[in-house]
Amino acid sequence: MNPVRAPRSLRTNAAINSVDERSNGYSGGKVSAVAGLVAVASFSSAEAQQTDLPPVSVDAPVARPKPAASAPSPDQIKARNALRRAARRQQAKPAAPAAPALAADRDRYADPAAPYKVDHLQASGKFPEPLLNTPKTVTAISREVLADENATSLKQAVLNAAGVTLGTGEGGNAFGDRFFIRGFDTRNDVFIDGVRDSGVSVRENFFTEQIEILRGPGSSFAGRGTTGGAINIVTKQANTDQSFYNMDTTFGTDDTKRVVLDVNQVISPTFAIRAGGLFQDADVAGRNYTTDDRGGGFVAMKWTPSDAVKVTTDYVHTDIHGLPDFGVPYYRPGENGSSSQVFRSTVGGPWPSYGANSSNFYGFVNRDFFSVQQDIGTVNTEVQITPDLTLSDKARASHSLLNYIGTIPERPSVVGATAGTLTANPVSRYQPTDVIDNQSEATYKFDTGGWHHTAVGGIEISRERSSIDSYTGLSSEGTASIGSFSSSGSASGVSILNPQDTFVAFPGSRSLTGKPTDISIDTTSAYLIDTTNYRDLLILNGGVRVDDYKIKTAGFGTVNGTSTWGSQAAESVMPNFNVGLTLKPLPITSFYASYATSSDPVGSEFDGTSANYGGLAPVVNGNSNQVFGPMKNSAIELGNKWELFNRHLLLSGALFETQVTNARESVNVTSAANQTPACPYNATAGSVPCISAGAAYEIHGIDLEASGKITDKWSVFGGLVLMKSEVTRSLVPPANTTLYSTNVGLPLANVAHQSFSLLSKYQIDDMWEVGGQAVYRSKIYGGTMLAANQGTSLPSFWRFDAFAEARIDKHWTLKLFVNNIFNTLYYTALYQSATPFVLEAPGRTAQVMLSARF
Repeated sequence: MNPVRAPRSLRTNAAINSVDERSNGYSGGKVSAVAGLVAVASFSSAEAQQTDLPPVSVDAPVARPKPAASAPSPDQIKARNALRRAARRQQAKPAAPAAPALAADRDRYADPAAPYKVDHLQASGKFPEPLLNTPKTVTAISREVLADENATSLKQAVLNAAGVTLGTGEGGNAFGDRFFIRGFDTRNDVFIDGVRDSGVSVRENFFTEQIEILRGPGSSFAGRGTTGGAINIVTKQANTDQSFYNMDTTFGTDDTKRVVLDVNQVISPTFAIRAGGLFQDADVAGRNYTTDDRGGGFVAMKWTPSDAVKVTTDYVHTDIHGLPDFGVPYYRPGENGSSSQVFRSTVGGPWPSYGANSSNFYGFVNRDFFSVQQDIGTVNTEVQITPDLTLSDKARASHSLLNYIGTIPERPSVVGATAGTLTANPVSRYQPTDVIDNQSEATYKFDTGGWHHTAVGGIEISRERSSIDSYTGLSSEGTASIGSFSSSGSASGVSILNPQDTFVAFPGSRSLTGKPTDISIDTTSAYLIDTTNYRDLLILNGGVRVDDYKIKTAGFGTVNGTSTWGSQAAESVMPNFNVGLTLKPLPITSFYASYATSSDPVGSEFDGTSANYGGLAPVVNGNSNQVFGPMKNSAIELGNKWELFNRHLLLSGALFETQVTNARESVNVTSAANQTPACPYNATAGSVPCISAGAAYEIHGIDLEASGKITDKWSVFGGLVLMKSEVTRSLVPPANTTLYSTNVGLPLANVAHQSFSLLSKYQIDDMWEVGGQAVYRSKIYGGTMLAANQGTSLPSFWRFDAFAEARIDKHWTLKLFVNNIFNTLYYTALYQSATPFVLEAPGRTAQVMLSARF
């Protein structure tokens, strides 16, 4: 029988059908069938065209009607809308270039092609939109910026940002990381991975991925306080993408020796562990005897047993210790050591500007020390119930210890027999702090028409405990003869120009008083935040939070010179909210308006026991009812953001105004005739500072920020903040004393009303990069609780830094830093009292860092 070749259309259909009729893989029979068809199709046309065969006719295919399409289901519509949104965003933003070989070792929130630019905040549920669409000014300091600034501590990193200044431990508060953002104290508004890090501490950066400075009130996001803003430290986490092994070794002219290790090991596709360590032995440039030694380690793990479950854990330990530096004395013409000087009519400045050596150390080497320790453990669990619903729980337990004895140079004398001397007064603190915190959240994503929602609801429960003690025989304001200590640990007659008593033997031993002030804060919070995006054209954001805040303090206080035990308690229920509207006429820009509130309850700073500075003292001069409602704060912000230069440079500008009501201030009461309704008690011991509530003040200004790349080789990061502050209501009457006038119209203390910073670097070629930084701060006035004391101030300053980096090969990098190039003498904070002193910044340093990346 002669073979017959079928028409091409039939041959194709036969081949397809022969495969379709069989299921589950390609067996040997299937392969043979397909091979036979191929062989049949390969016959020559001559063999297929036999003249003795009858013609073959094939009917034309009959068109069959298609079944009627059914209406798409809601899930299909939702999937289609999600694909359309993703396609629009992909078209609007060009793809990033290929990631480097060690892609796992980079800031996971930053732009891969422009690592100075952070695209997202860590709290992706509360802030689901990119920073371009977020209706708030945020200074996000990426890991690349931290590295190029050579910022090894939180203090260094934050003070390089415009609009942030540093405070001191006034009024019995602790010395440590005390920041002012937009003019407001945020020393207890520091968070680590979204959980409040209670108490004042000193924080290292060796475990830090990035630092987020959220400006303006944010109680609906973070809870109590956060009037000027909040600082969130994002820690390094393990990842299952790639193993890497890093080491940075630094040597510097200030005798710095520093080694940092960072290792990420992928154990399996679902499990990874990351660990790091720190060793530092260093002096402080420009300051005699002061040391800054550090050690620590961290370990983090990530486990993803399934696509729907992720568990991360981390533990951080830091130990910062050395010989502390409490600054230099402040000179005021005509001062003779008496506290009765007329504050507002005096002028002057830090003593190094009037002849004292800027490197003078006024402490005691054989007595003073500081030791700051932190242990922080966190477990975070996320479960994706459905593609749109995620439940998470974050549990944190932490223990910190702030332990120091220091010497503050007070009461400088310029007249009489004691001219040219000061009194070296001791300060001491032993404060352990323990915190347990749990945050449970549900994140739900859903669509309503063209609106895409990301809703977050959560409950947070926290317990904070602290015990504040001091060392015996070390109370300030004592007197003594030259070269010896008084019973209170003070030394008078210490030379301002040549403090020769630095090595005097300390006769006592370090022992605690055993009479601590115990503070406990219990807070239960509930919040709901919704961010709604309409086709990436209009974005609405709103949230509400209610905090049930309970504080109790117990301990000894002094009443009319007598030590008395007492206790006080307060409770506040604080509802707060925020709303934001963002309009996006183009994919690369946004215009926004936002309004937010916050509340500052009594004792919210947690490290203070003085009512003069917002603390809750166990005993307040016999008035046990000196407890006020929270200060109420509100702010409005209008802003505009742009992503330029291929969307690798983020520019933002905002106008803001923050108003505070029910503010507390100090009113001196000397007799019944001078009492006010805010101070209804009889002061029998002469002039007594009475804390009142009902004052008000405001701060408004402009905030400009830039971060990212202008070209492929030129990166910038910086900002400019211009502010004006003013007391708008005060309870201090002009006739209250001859030393004071009304506070209305005065600016606030500890605020640099003009500040600027700019970090810039340029990549010369594949091997070399060079860069530098400029930082400016205007004059900062001293002051106490409310208004600035314009008789004491810190002068304005410029500081310049530079660095150069050489990539030796893909594994090794050499980097040179020169900080404070011109060895500028400047000051970071002013301690306002009857006899103020100031904290001096480090001098010029040069450091070389050798980095290994494998």
